[in-house]
Amino acid sequence: MAATFPIPDHELEFRASRSGGPGGQHVNTSSTRVEVRWNVRTSATLATPDRDLLLAKLATKIDGEGWIRVVASDSRSQLRNKEAARERLENLIGRALVVPKRRRATKIPKGVKVRRLEQKRHRSGVKRDRQRPPDD
Repeated sequence: MAATFPIPDHELEFRASRSGGPGGQHVNTSSTRVEVRWNVRTSATLATPDRDLLLAKLATKIDGEGWIRVVASDSRSQLRNKEAARERLENLIGRALVVPKRRRATKIPKGVKVRRLEQKRHRSGVKRDRQRPPDD
């Protein structure tokens, strides 16, 4: 399960528009596509290090004013699309805030190296013994 970052309602901006997705006879008149916007730069829920991390990791998804935008038009219901867009935004932010563990370099034990080289020597001997003897 992906990490989520809860965003307060008052910081989100929702906008509905006509969807190009599934629909019936009234598909051209109902606005079911939902776009949710959230400003990373002005958000009060983010600490400064988290804000800097988001601005760096999601730089391609954030516009010049700091807005990040997610769209949902999967369903014929505006409410379900609104919930889906919000969930996608929270998942996106949650995944971006996860800092991966630093890899610690480890040394290969000497015994492992010795066994590997011994196996190579043995295998090369087996293959050498299969060869036809040279003609003198």
